[in-house]
Formats: sequence, C-alpha cells, structure tokens
Amino acid sequence: MTKVFAINGGYKFAHSPGQFNHTLLELDKHYFTPENGFELRTTDINEPYNPEEEVANFLWADAIIYHFPIWWFAMPYALKEYIDLVFTAGHRKGMYYSDGRKMENPDINYGKGGLLIGKYMVTTSWNAPETAFTLPEEFFKETSVDDGILFGFHRMNEFISLQNIPSMHFYDIEKNGGTERINQLKDEYVNHLQTYFCSYIHKTQSR
Repeated sequence: MTKVFAINGGYKFAHSPGQFNHTLLELDKHYFTPENGFELRTTDINEPYNPEEEVANFLWADAIIYHFPIWWFAMPYALKEYIDLVFTAGHRKGMYYSDGRKMENPDINYGKGGLLIGKYMVTTSWNAPETAFTLPEEFFKETSVDDGILFGFHRMNEFISLQNIPSMHFYDIEKNGGTERINQLKDEYVNHLQTYFCSYIHKTQSR
C-alpha cells in the first residue's frame, strides 16, 4: 500500500478557527483508505506531538501532505515551530545528513544532503482572491503562490530530497466561504487527489 502522512497546519488563533484545513484533513481520511490502496497517518499541530515520532512519520511515508492557511504571507508560527523542531530532530536520523557540501569544494552542492525518498504536496488557503496573483497591477505582481510566497517552502522540501506533487491553493476563503462554495472546493480537492495520487504515487506499488 502507498503510505501517506498528512499534516494539518491550520492553527487555531485569534479569529481563525482552522476549520477549512481541518475539513481537508477529514477528506484525506476518507480518501486515503486501505480500500483505495493507502495507509494514512495524520498529525494536527493543535495537538501535542513528539518530534522524534514525527520524524518517524516522515521516514515511513511515501508522500507528505501539508495543509495550512497563509498568515501574513507565511505559514502560521505554530507550523513553523513544528518544522523547526521536527526537521532538526531528523538531522542524521534519516531526513537529511548535511547541507550537501564537501570541505574540499564548499561552493557547490548546497542542498544536496537530503535522505528521504518520496514526494510532497501542499495546500494553502487564503483571504486573497486568485486575481490578486494573476491580474496586472494587483498586489502579488502576477507572481504565483508557488513561485512567490512558497518559494522557500518548496526549497525546504527539496533540501530533504522530497519531490513535488502539484500544489492546490484555495483563494478568497474568508470572505467567500459559504457552504455551496466550500462543497465545490471539497470536490475539486478530491479530484486533485484522484488525478495526482494515481499518476504520481501509485508508482510506489511497483517498487
């Protein structure tokens, strides 16, 4: 079976209850079932966790899924803390060995010290509408989420040698998150899983 580890980074803080990211995690639980050929482990950063056990989840998984909202153009601070603690705990314990450089030529091969063999996918949720990224003169200067806000996030995952499954970003959730639209987005997310996990992840069955 294909092993999937999903992380709910929808931290509960101030006026944000983290409900949409919790909904995505529940969809994962319904999709990644033994009947569909998957094993699933999950972590919710709102609950206590042990960094060493989280490292074990990364090592176990064929694919990692990160769910989180964008707060002030970055991930929530509690998810950043999770990554800082878990990735540090994973140093020379299966996640990465070093930054990849060698003493004899330290100018090259930075970021080549990762040890994981697998893939990752990220979903983000936004107050901003999609047009803020696509229209000329709008706020994000026609720069996509993946090329802009998440550039460092993607490099972080490559640092531990994970390969990218196409991301999915949910826009205008705060002001346009009625029941009908949320149901539509849920359907789109399941379709995304069906498309990319069949083509990218089921290859692990033949390894």
